[in-house]
Amino acid sequence: MSIPEFLLEVLIVAIAVVSMLSNLTVLLCFTQSSEIRSHVPGIFILNLSFTNILLTIINMPATFLGVAKGANPFGDLFCQGVSFAETFLSTNAMLSMAALSVDRWVAVMFPLSYFSKMSYRDAFLIVAGSWLHSLAFSLSQLLMGWAGYNHAYASCSVHLAGEERTQLPAYVTFTVLFHFGSFALCLFVLCFAYLKVLRVARSHCKRIDVITVQTLLLVVDIHPSVKERCLVEQKKRRRRATKKICIFIGSFIFCYSPYVITRLVALLPSVHINRYWGIFTKCLCFAKASTDAFVYCLLRQQYRKVLVGVITLFLRKDHYSLSVTGTSSTLDTTEDNYIPRVA
Repeated sequence: MSIPEFLLEVLIVAIAVVSMLSNLTVLLCFTQSSEIRSHVPGIFILNLSFTNILLTIINMPATFLGVAKGANPFGDLFCQGVSFAETFLSTNAMLSMAALSVDRWVAVMFPLSYFSKMSYRDAFLIVAGSWLHSLAFSLSQLLMGWAGYNHAYASCSVHLAGEERTQLPAYVTFTVLFHFGSFALCLFVLCFAYLKVLRVARSHCKRIDVITVQTLLLVVDIHPSVKERCLVEQKKRRRRATKKICIFIGSFIFCYSPYVITRLVALLPSVHINRYWGIFTKCLCFAKASTDAFVYCLLRQQYRKVLVGVITLFLRKDHYSLSVTGTSSTLDTTEDNYIPRVA
């Protein structure tokens, strides 16, 4: 085993562990908080978390075995199932992120009519649409016989075998449509929605700060230092909003674009993809599953409060059980050592 292969194996294991723990933590917060369950975005979060967990259980171990063995670790039939799962789950995850961005856009642009425009029924319809969209590509891939082991990425994914070169035009068309219908479509929706949200958020921050300064001027003779602090706080709020939007869009581009660009470039007849680079781009896609929980949930105050409450409750129960156990042990010892006196 070479050093690059060993490092890639360690990277896959680390990503899988973080992905499993973080997404299970999100599900724990979802089950323990009625407030999170009552919000419509929780439906999209739940769909995204389940998708990432399945991707961690099915596809990450398969890629790890592909790197370790240097060949197809399964039979052809099982590998086709893993390939079907990868196409379906990766597309569904992207569409879930796009749905979350649309939800934020609706909440910011139409705050007074949000619950009429984005109800539970609408959320379930969006999730059902993302499932159908994902199934369309994954079933097409399976029926056309383009699901198999791809040595360049050490994984079971969309692949055209060498003896099927007569299907090359159809395979190229499918690959281009697949990546434009998943990655490019979701990237467009993310950029459109979040940039609109950022624009509205900045205008709201500016309006609030103007009203605050005008109110202070009416109440008291405002000191220049107070006005300066207001302007500094305004800049901080703008930076926080910009930082969040950059994380949403930037993490999507950073994790998915290398793999998508590599797959599209590989369609050219004279291009050979280096195996280590192909596996690394696949690892970046897996890394998105481990970061989604932090980007959309665990870094938010709402989820942190629920998580702290769960941990505190667990520690209290553990401390109480230890106290009861210790008391009962003391009583047992006392009874064992007790020798009645004979009158």
